This record gives sequence, structure tokens and C-alpha cells, in this order.
Amino acid sequence: MLLTLDLNDPRPLHEQIAEAVRRAIALGDVRPGDRLPPARDLAAALGVNANTALRALRELRDEGVLEFRRGRGVSVLRVPEPREVLRDRVVALLEEAERYGYGVDEVVDIVRELAEAKEGR
Repeated sequence: MLLTLDLNDPRPLHEQIAEAVRRAIALGDVRPGDRLPPARDLAAALGVNANTALRALRELRDEGVLEFRRGRGVSVLRVPEPREVLRDRVVALLEEAERYGYGVDEVVDIVRELAEAKEGR
């Protein structure tokens, strides 16, 4: 499982890690029943504090996506709902748009334009 973080992203690192794990599971890179690396190893690979990685994993556990088992580590319990994954990406898009000075209405207009172009209108 290869995860990356965007250091220019203003969201907290634990939120970025949780989103990256959710996305990896949703894309099938990691499947229900698969074990994840320990938080310490995940943190080292991402260059963050182990507590930051653990916070992200706990968030996913609280959502019911991961399960923690004593002596067995962390494993994927279920695939997150597609709406959860999409919601996270939309939130990130809106935050990035705001950094560029765009509001929600302008983002919606851009999405409509792209959807119409895709449909061939």
C-alpha cells in the first residue's frame, strides 16, 4: 500500500492519512481481511509522528472501516461507502478552491461545465 501526503494541503495530517487509506481500500489496493502495517511503520514511511498515523487509524476504526485486534494488528473490516470517499474528495476540492479564491457556486459551475462537456452537449 503506497500512500502519499501533500505537505501543501492545509488539512491536518491525520485527516490526509485517513483519506489516503480510505481511497486505497475503495480502489481495491487493500481488501477486507488484509492487514495494514503497524502505525509506527506507516508513520515512518510517510515521515510523520507515530501518534499522527495512529490517530488516522483510530478514526477509521471508529468509522467501522478498520478493526484493531490485540496481537494481530490492524486489518480492513469493510470497504468504505463510495459516498464517504467521494465526500472526502469534494471537501478537499472545496478547500483547495477556496485557497484559489473560488466559492462553492463557482465550483458547481465548473463541475456543470465539465459534466456537460463529458456528455457531449
